[in-house]
Amino acid sequence: MSFLVLAYPKISKEDFDFIQAYRRENDLKFFNIVSPHFTIVFSTDGLTKEEFVNEIKNKAKGLQKFNFHLKVATINKDSFDSYYHEFLVADTGNSEIIKIHDKLYSGILFKNLRFDIDFIPHIGIGNSENILESKKRVDELNKKDISILGTIDKLDIVEYTDNKIETLEEVLLD
Repeated sequence: MSFLVLAYPKISKEDFDFIQAYRRENDLKFFNIVSPHFTIVFSTDGLTKEEFVNEIKNKAKGLQKFNFHLKVATINKDSFDSYYHEFLVADTGNSEIIKIHDKLYSGILFKNLRFDIDFIPHIGIGNSENILESKKRVDELNKKDISILGTIDKLDIVEYTDNKIETLEEVLLD
């Protein structure tokens, strides 16, 4: 069991269907576990559910809703995983997501902040252990001139257990 903070984007049905069609084919690790999202706080343990929820709710006070624009796909590889991950990356909205991430990690979660990986605001859309396969897919997406506009107006505090995500609370942004 671990806790996370996710931001599920408000996007058009057409864009949601596009992302889900891509994920159905290419995101075999996570497609059946979670809907398209930005991860704001990564998997965290060592706190009780109440401690985690209270910390997020307190740190989230005063945060503003914002718009984002996804315009490019890229590949990322973490050192602790054998998979290459395909991301849709926020162009507009990037700094807002980073600032929320940093604020949520500024209190008791600071000890869980990952300094060994870059925080790249993104929606994960695919993964593969074959870098050439991921590169080909990302290049094809970028040829299509991706343009997905959306809004983040809430944060979901979630629990992840046995490959299932359950929303514990939603925090509305001002």
